Amino acid sequence: MGLLARDRGGPAIDRQLLAYPPTNHAFDTDSYRENAQGYFLTRADMQRFWDGYLRSEADGRHPYASPLRADSLSGLPPTFLLTCGFDPLRDEGAAFADRLAEAGVSTEHVQYDDMIHGFLTMLAEPELDRAREGVGELAAAVRSAT
Repeated sequence: MGLLARDRGGPAIDRQLLAYPPTNHAFDTDSYRENAQGYFLTRADMQRFWDGYLRSEADGRHPYASPLRADSLSGLPPTFLLTCGFDPLRDEGAAFADRLAEAGVSTEHVQYDDMIHGFLTMLAEPELDRAREGVGELAAAVRSAT
């Protein structure tokens, strides 16, 4: 993660590309309530994932696990962040993009209001041109960093 690299003096990260990132171990946003179930990724899934990732609840409050809780996000690399409308992680991803921009980090936030978490992996579905569009935006962000 960018915070750890910043705090330890490396490695240098040229750009962050974050697709529907979990940025806060809290489960308390409107998007967690609105999208708790029925849209592929559920609140219960996220609780299970966090339980497998953290040693304790206290670890979830640490900024390296929950970067939205960091005192400062300054000094992080330019960031492209993608969120989805029907995703429990939508609001914390958007809040992270806002905090990055407020800290002076060059940030581009794109939200696909009509998509679910994981839609970028659904390229084989012919009706999901939006997946190809999203992957194209990520690729453009990579190309712009070189």
